[in-house]
Amino acid sequence: MTPSRRRAVVKVTGLLLILVAVGVFFSRAADRPADPSLLPVAPSARTPVDGFGQTGFRIEGTQAAAERCALLAETSQQHGRGLMGRRDLAGYDGMVFDFKTEHTGQFYMLDTPLPLSIAWFDTGGRFVSATDMEPCIGQTTCALYAAAGPYRYALEVPQGGLPALGVGPGSRLALTPACT
Repeated sequence: MTPSRRRAVVKVTGLLLILVAVGVFFSRAADRPADPSLLPVAPSARTPVDGFGQTGFRIEGTQAAAERCALLAETSQQHGRGLMGRRDLAGYDGMVFDFKTEHTGQFYMLDTPLPLSIAWFDTGGRFVSATDMEPCIGQTTCALYAAAGPYRYALEVPQGGLPALGVGPGSRLALTPACT
């Protein structure tokens, strides 16, 4: 076999190995559920976060109405701190902000490294709107995120997690006294 033919065979063999590897990668990913959902986190997997309480919640009006557990921000100080500096949710499904009365303030992601999705709910728990929020680390100004109308509650979850919880038009947030 000539050297040029040998190089061609090596190139073709290498290309075939790459194609097989890509095929295996995609076939393994295809083995996942067609409609994955977030399962509730086991209580033992949660770690309390200093300065925040917790609350149980569920999203009603959808088939995904499982009981969940979230960090709870009830005070102005807690609202302002939110998930700043956190790289994870310490095993919680999200963070619920309870403003006690109707509110129109905007959210921002100052020093929050975890990309988040946020949904706002009115006083009756009815869905108002939702959006994705991007981290803003070490900046002097950050993007502001506003609800489409007045709200009482906001729910922050890891970015992209709202649909798996059933959050969207027609859904309703119901808080429960304690996490299960």
